Amino acid sequence: MDFAQIIQAITVNAIPLLFAITLHEAAHGYAARHFGDNTAHMLGRITLNPLKHIDPIGTIAMPLMLYFATSGAFMFGYAKPVPVNFGRLRNPKRDMIWVALAGPAANLVQAFAWAIAALLLSAMAVEEQYFHLVCRAGVLWNLVMYAFNLFPLPPLDGGRILVGLLPWKQAAAVSRLEPYGFFIVMALVITGLVSTYWLLPLINVTYGAIKLLLTPFVLLLT
Repeated sequence: MDFAQIIQAITVNAIPLLFAITLHEAAHGYAARHFGDNTAHMLGRITLNPLKHIDPIGTIAMPLMLYFATSGAFMFGYAKPVPVNFGRLRNPKRDMIWVALAGPAANLVQAFAWAIAALLLSAMAVEEQYFHLVCRAGVLWNLVMYAFNLFPLPPLDGGRILVGLLPWKQAAAVSRLEPYGFFIVMALVITGLVSTYWLLPLINVTYGAIKLLLTPFVLLLT
């Protein structure tokens, strides 16, 4: 991959990735405020300003380094987590489920929105490939974030959901994994287990559901 292709790939992915990260984190903060915790709101994290959510290492340096190092084959990153004081939620064990679900739900809605945008571009016979590539990147990034964050291990959203669903004793046991969760997940990613047995199956099922939901729009525009 030459330098021009790398620059093009970065410009194609930058906008949908920033939206995916920003709305994911803002959704956590909004849900937390709705259920009683005002921490994120007080710190200015319930915002569509991506600068409030960008982590210099996780959002910029790491993805770029991995992208250049692997010639575009692999890229991973993260944003600054929205601070949530679960003790302030009206019903902490139950409400943490909804707060955790809010982020992946925001990505799922965005994936659907980007898919509709791609459909509209085709219906309007827009030939500029850049816009089609941006829409495809928007669908892909949001599906990846949606599926990855639902992996059932804290500190990922799926781990929070699991803790909220389990009985107290089992929930406490899962919570104790949180300090090691990131390293466990990274090990599973490197070995390919997460991609093979979690990411790809969940992405494929969700993409199939999105295509099904798009059927009325396809019929309307064709």
